[in-house]
Amino acid sequence: MVDRRRLLAMLALAAAAHSTANGAEDAKSFYSGKTLKIIVGLPAGGGADAYARLVQRHLSRHLPGAPAIVVQNMPGAGSLRSVTFTETGAPEDGTVLATFSAGLITEAVTAPERVRVDFRNFAFIGTVSEDIRVCYVRRETGVRNWRDLLARDQVIFGASAPGAAGTADVAMLRNLFGVKIKQVQGYAGSAAKRLAVEKGEIDGECGGWTSVPDDWLRERKINVLVRLSSTLVDGLDATVPFAGDLLNDARDRKVYDFLLAPAKLGRLFLVSSRVPAERVGVLRAAFDAMVADRAFLDEAARFRLLVTPLAGSQIAREVSDLYAMPADLVTRARLIAGE
Repeated sequence: MVDRRRLLAMLALAAAAHSTANGAEDAKSFYSGKTLKIIVGLPAGGGADAYARLVQRHLSRHLPGAPAIVVQNMPGAGSLRSVTFTETGAPEDGTVLATFSAGLITEAVTAPERVRVDFRNFAFIGTVSEDIRVCYVRRETGVRNWRDLLARDQVIFGASAPGAAGTADVAMLRNLFGVKIKQVQGYAGSAAKRLAVEKGEIDGECGGWTSVPDDWLRERKINVLVRLSSTLVDGLDATVPFAGDLLNDARDRKVYDFLLAPAKLGRLFLVSSRVPAERVGVLRAAFDAMVADRAFLDEAARFRLLVTPLAGSQIAREVSDLYAMPADLVTRARLIAGE
């Protein structure tokens, strides 16, 4: 005769397996006839917007039911508005994804009183690409290289909201490397700052490599002075120094790596912590298939958008590591970031 406790355990396992199977099946059929929305926490015309619209055009065919996908720009508070919307204003059913400035993640660690979210609680779907970041100035400034920049009494860069990637980059140049930068406030995002560079309102900026206009490079309108990211890509001159290599102090390098972690995490997509795990799994599987799809890769190449993906589970681990940064180094990072 089968032991009663063993029988009950077997029945419980069978019920759990049946529930899991039904949940997975429901998740696969859920998106049929639905509209999925991608919330972009930054203005139209920038890198985040370009990646979101690339995902919009390709993710659907990898999702069961091929739902319609729309993009909505929701800038505000350095893109924090888009993140909080997933928790406070969006449906909790997996029909709303958000993409935002990944700099908010380190800011949530260094300034939790300002960024009142814990990114460990969100469900990350994936990253399309690392954000390869560079700092450059207009050629007319006469600043030709990193040494010229350090010797300059002042250069003028644009600034948007705290938490935006470019704002953090400039703070590092000023407080970690000693570059004398004056910032002009009030720009809505990277596209507005590039327009200001074009008009000569500001001397330069730090931004994503893929967002630098082709004609600026082709016609040598700008001088790229430093690479904030270690990754070398086509068209980026290997003789341009990597900022991390310019630091001799080990603690400064650890802080630098911490502050540059958002660039490595890059073009992130997440959903609310309340989305059912089965639907998170479906979204992650579709995202992973999309970033390996030839049509997606071909279009990304045509638009000069890099694809260096990270899976959602890997992002979650790296975000947890950021929250485990020693307190003394977090304090140092906060000072360098100007917070």
